Formats: sequence, C-alpha cells, structure tokens
Amino acid sequence: MDQFNYLAVLISIILGLGITQLLGGVGRLLQGRRRVRVYWPSLAWVALLLIIDVQTWWTMFGLRQVRRWTFVEFLVVLLQPIVLYLLAALALPEATTDDTVDLRANYYGHSRWFFGLAVLLLVVSVVKDLTLSGRLPGPLNLSMHGLFALGWGGAAITRREGYHRWLVVYTTILMIGYIALLFVHLQ
Repeated sequence: MDQFNYLAVLISIILGLGITQLLGGVGRLLQGRRRVRVYWPSLAWVALLLIIDVQTWWTMFGLRQVRRWTFVEFLVVLLQPIVLYLLAALALPEATTDDTVDLRANYYGHSRWFFGLAVLLLVVSVVKDLTLSGRLPGPLNLSMHGLFALGWGGAAITRREGYHRWLVVYTTILMIGYIALLFVHLQ
C-alpha cells in the first residue's frame, strides 16, 4: 500500500461520516415527518452538501500523485473533510422524541456558524493547494472559490430570508458549473 492509499482511508472515513450524518438526518425527518415543519432551503443544503462531499472525495483522487507526505500536509488535507462533517452536523436538527422539528428555526439558528464554516471550507481548499503544490489553484478554480465565498460570506452576515433562498439557487447553479468545468473527469 502506497502512502496515498494509506492516508486516503482516514479521509474517506471522515467524508463517510459526514454523508452518514446527512443521510441519517434525512432518515430522521422521514420517520418523524408528521412533526416536521419543512423549510426547503434546509433540504436543499443537505443535497448540496452531499454533492460537495462526493465532489471532494472525487477530487482527492488527484492527491495520489503526491509522492512524499508530511504530517502538516496531511493535516491540512484532512481539514477539508472535517469542516464538511461539521457543516453536515449543523444542516439538520438532532432527533427529538415528541417535539415538532422546525427546519426554518434550525436553519437560522445555525446560519452564521454554517456559512462561516462554509467560507472556512473554501479557505482550507486554497491553503491545501498552496501547501501541497506551493501555488494557488488555477484562475478558474480560484475565481469559483471567490464566487462561492461572496455568496456564503453574505449568508454568514445576513438573516434576510430572500437572500438565503436566492443563495440556494445561486450555489446550485455555481456548483453545477464548477463541477462541469473542472471536475467532470477523474484526474
């Protein structure tokens, strides 16, 4: 087993835990559906986080080309799935016994932390490239990071519902373009 395959195990475990957190939350909502006040942006962010988790796992394959690893480099790489897990933990409320689950209240109760972590995810992604290759991501990739950061940074500041609804559509379109332009093929 080479170094990357060894290190990829822990990366995959943490990404898998985040995906489990998201899918488990959806399962809890389905089980308690009579007690759930649905808020579509919450559910859309769950879907977006699932896509971001899979896209992250997909792009981590490119790290197999790194031949020598340091502990610091690995920690920086590991930060990305860790932040994704924390986002998953905030996306949906924990299970409750008899209480009504209000997805809107949960969304705005965590929105500052959620979008603050989302911006941190982008910073970690850029720092990861700097740490591993000594340079910033390519211009298109860096521009997309900037566009995500503008939207998510705004969401960390404002609680205006119209902005948050718009942001789901903005992020979805941007994510589709990001993947289509940069990550269609496994590299």
